[in-house]
Amino acid sequence: MNEGGSGMPGPQWTQGRVVFVGAVHEARPVLSTLLTHPAARVVAAMAPPAEQAKRLSGAVDLAEVAGHEGVRVLQAADINAPAVGDTVRALEPDLLVVAGWTRLLGPELLSVPAHGCVGFHASLLPRHRGRAPVNWAILRGETRTGNTMLFLDPGADTGDIIDQCPVPILLDDTCGTVYERVAAAGARMLAEHLPALLAGTAPRRPQRATEGDVLPRRTPEMGVLDWNRPARAVHDWVRALTKPYPGAFSDLDGHRTMIWRTRPPHRSEPDGPPGTILAVDPAGVRVATAPGSVVVTEMSAPDQPPEPAAAWCARRGIRPGHRFAPVPPPLARWARGEGPRPEVLAR
Repeated sequence: MNEGGSGMPGPQWTQGRVVFVGAVHEARPVLSTLLTHPAARVVAAMAPPAEQAKRLSGAVDLAEVAGHEGVRVLQAADINAPAVGDTVRALEPDLLVVAGWTRLLGPELLSVPAHGCVGFHASLLPRHRGRAPVNWAILRGETRTGNTMLFLDPGADTGDIIDQCPVPILLDDTCGTVYERVAAAGARMLAEHLPALLAGTAPRRPQRATEGDVLPRRTPEMGVLDWNRPARAVHDWVRALTKPYPGAFSDLDGHRTMIWRTRPPHRSEPDGPPGTILAVDPAGVRVATAPGSVVVTEMSAPDQPPEPAAAWCARRGIRPGHRFAPVPPPLARWARGEGPRPEVLAR
């Protein structure tokens, strides 16, 4: 079902009806693009209930964006519930656009829009299908990721590719800064292809099922920090898992300590027994790795906001010579996605 043009200057399109689905940080720029594009009329935005959103890393308030344009935001605890499908069907959408959503859409919902469902994945598919692709790319030391716009199908990131955009990962990037660039790339691709998507003429390139890899699911307990790794790998680990994600952590004097930020290491750094605090000064807390060392600049107790590392240690009497607890090798391998979940955690 189509409606009349927007009256805006420039190319004259017949507006298509769009339903948007989103939850976390990538959703905001995509929704903003839809709300301002003359080819689209957003008839509803769907988001998780507030209590569910609190448990999501990087959740955003879509009502803040949609409300300015008078678009109603509907809550969907289970996107595949029959009632949600009935609601979307009644809206008669030409297109469903999904960004920053954490669950797969089922076949029934996927079949509702006249021209299909479009989503985004923060990698250059078919590489790195699955959960947390940016986090995995950073903690593995990769220097490039990207964003793929694709037609959604019942599989996990297996639909036909519409467009792709590479995104660099710089040494001082965090998961948050990379996701900002990924989200901006998604918004640009959507703006370019939206008229063709609503006309049913967008390009599409099938993926081969035998290509690519599938990333393991990450959990907060996988944030355990193994100091018995090179300084660059420790730095990558911390920046891959920092805010808005649960964070890297290590035990110090029998207490879990959150490590939120480190300074990019140089080629030649002082070293010592891995996990040993070598210095505490205004620049931060220098901790030995294997080899080398990193300077921790922000840390905290669990469930507390990041603080300057030197001041945090000074209040707790933590001085050079204190040592973070070593990580058992099976636990470290599991956290890197290289082995099974250790029995001590599985129980």
